[in-house]
Amino acid sequence: MREVKRKPSQKPFMQRPWFWPVVYSSMALMIVAVILSFNALYESQQEQELLEEVSAPGEQTIVPTSTTLETLKYPFKEQYLNEVSILQEFYDVTKDEATRENALLVFNQIYTASTGLSIGINSEPFEVVAAMSGEVTEVKMDTFTGNTITLTHPNGMQTRYSSVADILVKQGDQVSQGEQIATSQENEWNPTVGIHLHFEVLEDGVLVNPTKYLAF
Repeated sequence: MREVKRKPSQKPFMQRPWFWPVVYSSMALMIVAVILSFNALYESQQEQELLEEVSAPGEQTIVPTSTTLETLKYPFKEQYLNEVSILQEFYDVTKDEATRENALLVFNQIYTASTGLSIGINSEPFEVVAAMSGEVTEVKMDTFTGNTITLTHPNGMQTRYSSVADILVKQGDQVSQGEQIATSQENEWNPTVGIHLHFEVLEDGVLVNPTKYLAF
């Protein structure tokens, strides 16, 4: 009988040395492909949303630009600067005796230190204007001490305008720098100075000398 040759037995694929490296490499390639596809999809969605925001009518985003901060200006029209008189100074303990004396208000033999500047122009009523843009946070009516308007400004400062009449603003109004808010008048509390504006400046709620910002 003729002897039949047997074919050498073949190993299963899983036992061959190249099988598992190929499997791992394929899996790694698939993971990388999924990650890349996800990133591409995400970036595409972001670009589409950005384009929609830019092109949407009436819904454009307005980016605020930096604005120049205002500096304090005079509480009257500057054309009258040469005619202005400081009738009473802000009481400052560091000033000379004459200046301190001029900064004392006397009523019924009671002395009170001035907390601002009493400003007059030719002993006549004059237009009182906002020294800085801001919001009207208080309008106090008092014929004895003089009506008072308080403005609060974006930088946190406040200005007060006392001994005023013909008030043109109310609480909550927004006013612009240089806008007329009232007219100066006289009052019973400080009659010796006649028609005037009592102007005060506050920093963090503390009264300061207005001449720190304004040169008279």
